[in-house]
Amino acid sequence: MNIALIGASGFIGSALLAEALNRGHRVTGLVGRPERLAAHPLLTALQSDVLDTAALAAQLRSHDVVLTAFSGHAQKDVEDYYLKGFRSILQATREAGVSRLLAVGGAGSLEVAPGVQLLDTAEFPAAYKGTAEGARKALHLLRAETALDWSMLSPSLFIEPGQRTGQFRLGTEQLITTAAGDSRISVQDYAVALLDELEHPAHSRSRFTVGY
Repeated sequence: MNIALIGASGFIGSALLAEALNRGHRVTGLVGRPERLAAHPLLTALQSDVLDTAALAAQLRSHDVVLTAFSGHAQKDVEDYYLKGFRSILQATREAGVSRLLAVGGAGSLEVAPGVQLLDTAEFPAAYKGTAEGARKALHLLRAETALDWSMLSPSLFIEPGQRTGQFRLGTEQLITTAAGDSRISVQDYAVALLDELEHPAHSRSRFTVGY
């Protein structure tokens, strides 16, 4: 498959890139600094600005799917920057004629009790609220989307470097936890779950989640 991967040099994006290349997919890595991506025969690295919608659309053309790991973590106003970028990605994907979009989501919009999302609890760290709110609003944008066949994968509460085990659980709207109440996933297994969805669609036009 010919994949356009936005944010291929980031924490989650780099894991998605490694998993996609290991599966034999051709990947165009769209990043701010292409020199950060190691050369690979199946990889084309391009400098890209997600806020330049027309230029991004030109880069997305002729791909089978857009996979976005875009985030605004490094920006002062994370939520505003993230939403501007996400809207631009949606528009560019439509203009490029690519019908399928897979997106990295956040854990904050997952439920920890009926009708109660993690982001709205008193325990949610204030430092991450901008990112989490941006991701929740991006999910709302996707759910209103009529042109694209989209899927969004939300991680567990903790996503961190670890092992690629291929052993995890999938869910939909509820935060996945162990019997002890722990909620985590390795970034490697997160990448496995999202690439599995890319190859074998099971969550079309919906959000799902992954955890141990």
